[in-house]
Amino acid sequence: MHKKNRALYLGILTGVLLMGLGVAYENLWCDPREALSEQEPEANHRLSRDGVTVEFEARPLAGSDGLVEGGYANVLFRVTQQASGQPLSGVSPGAWIDPALTGDAAKDRDKSCKARVALFLKSSIGARPLMDLNSYFLLVLNKDASLTVIDPSVSVGGVTSTLARIGLSATPMDWVATRDDKQVFVSLPEVGKVALIDTATFQHVADLPAGQQPVRVALQPDERLLWVGNNAADAAHSGVTAIDAHSRTPVKFFATGRGHHEIAFSQDSRYVFVSNRDSGTLSVIDSSNMHLAQTLQVGPHPLSVAYSALSQAVYVADGRDGSISVIDAQRHTLRTRIQAEQGLGPMRFSQDGRFGIVLNTLENRAAVIDASNDSLVHNLEVSAEPYQVTFTQAYAYIRGLASPKVTMINLSSLGRGRQPIIQGFDAGPAAPRQAGDLPLALGLTTARDDNSVFVVNPVDNTTYFYAEGMNAPMSGYANRGHAARAALVVDRSLREVSPGVYSSTVKLPAAGTFDVAFLLNQPQIIHCFSTQVAASASAPHRQVTRVEFLLDPAPAQQGSPFVARFRLVEGSGQPRLGVRDLSLRYFLAPSSRAMSSEVKELGDGLYEAPLQLAEAGAWYLHVQAPSLGTAFAEKNYTSLRVLPAKAQ
Repeated sequence: MHKKNRALYLGILTGVLLMGLGVAYENLWCDPREALSEQEPEANHRLSRDGVTVEFEARPLAGSDGLVEGGYANVLFRVTQQASGQPLSGVSPGAWIDPALTGDAAKDRDKSCKARVALFLKSSIGARPLMDLNSYFLLVLNKDASLTVIDPSVSVGGVTSTLARIGLSATPMDWVATRDDKQVFVSLPEVGKVALIDTATFQHVADLPAGQQPVRVALQPDERLLWVGNNAADAAHSGVTAIDAHSRTPVKFFATGRGHHEIAFSQDSRYVFVSNRDSGTLSVIDSSNMHLAQTLQVGPHPLSVAYSALSQAVYVADGRDGSISVIDAQRHTLRTRIQAEQGLGPMRFSQDGRFGIVLNTLENRAAVIDASNDSLVHNLEVSAEPYQVTFTQAYAYIRGLASPKVTMINLSSLGRGRQPIIQGFDAGPAAPRQAGDLPLALGLTTARDDNSVFVVNPVDNTTYFYAEGMNAPMSGYANRGHAARAALVVDRSLREVSPGVYSSTVKLPAAGTFDVAFLLNQPQIIHCFSTQVAASASAPHRQVTRVEFLLDPAPAQQGSPFVARFRLVEGSGQPRLGVRDLSLRYFLAPSSRAMSSEVKELGDGLYEAPLQLAEAGAWYLHVQAPSLGTAFAEKNYTSLRVLPAKAQ
């Protein structure tokens, strides 16, 4: 990439990050209104300024004895009007947790807090907070028995920041996240299990028994039960398994019929609707008393089932006869049958339940159902061999097997007698079909702002980010070392849990004093609250490993051989020996293709890595090791000045 374009690209990215919190970068450094602030006596927990009162609280979860390292707590901010006490809803504050400032930096707390927030907003490796309460991550489902965690906000020279790899017991097929994104359930058909992923720590915490060949997974709306479709060849074991999502134990298995099973729910979670492809039936399960209420004949080959809250009906698409059966969700009777074309497959409804999109892989088309009158209103040409569809509030996104193009349908343009507005963009260079071995999990997922999407291209192993209104994807995130198949957004940002109350659950760090930085845009308020985390008597002693760089203070020369040496030291001062997965990642500022060098151990805690410094300028060096965690890589870095070759 040309240097001018590269600089422009970085500027755009920084601007996007800042706009996400609605704040201008230069305004963070000085605010004359601070001189007029009226701070309450309890400065560590309450602030009143510019007509707004912000109250901070870190509340241990039920059963916890205070704020203790390794424990969990709810971080809450209550934002109200200073005069009336009325809650301020929808203000989207930002927050970060970091070790408390010490020394000179702690003397002018307001100025230092403002500078820290400005630094955090830049999302640079080596300048990140201990906890970012505005962050989100990409969870990538791989072709092998693993998941990859990617931080989209951090990129070194265009190379994605991969935070973690989560090992699984077998190859994943499908997944579903809880509404708060705290847990993800992943089906593992080969071993008859569902893996449970804790997204607070990005750890694989359990494998839950899930019957034979567990494929499709779905959480009912109240999230009390997880339902798993069992695609067993034996009819006696083909059906669905209900798992208690809280106790993580199987509740009951229902043999519903042969073939693949898709699952939908009534809005009140009472009824579960299960399609049975080879039996040509729809099973209705009453989850309140856990019994099979009814079995309905719906067609020779039902391939998908979806529920519309608008019409209070269940729609079953049949691939063989091209029909869509409309079943009353309460009476369980056939309302009507909509006739389309043979080849119908995947089906989903828009967020408001108005329009259903039914994909026809054989005809390269999408049928559009209007749930307000149960009629077929459009039959649209879309990306070749469509197989997946998802929705933002404004658009339907359709992925095709035989084309890299993603089709976008403007939902506001749909309706009888109207001309639909259809657009599209290429997500990568090749059609997904070329990758083979695709799972049921969606290869396209809605971003947290609900007006953009991430799309996985399994051929070039990259997840592309597309913002509505752009002509092409804005960026791509490579999944190095693994073959990406699907993606899911895990949102860690503060959520408004009640009017004016914004909260997030965090796992508390090591004992100590921490600053909790808070940012509000209108009016602009930046303030650092404080909290204490106590030591845990049961917590194991933690030795923190750090890097001591042993570099010559003189600048290096462009093109000349260079070896970077450093020492690993424990918190006790003892050398850290035998770290086998060390690597040194280095890149030319402000942005360039990052390179990695293998590290050789010399003994007594000393390590070295050869570098290829082909260009003059400022280079940044990061020592990293998966075994030592993400925080180690973010904190252990240095810079190196390289002079042009002509200066020799």
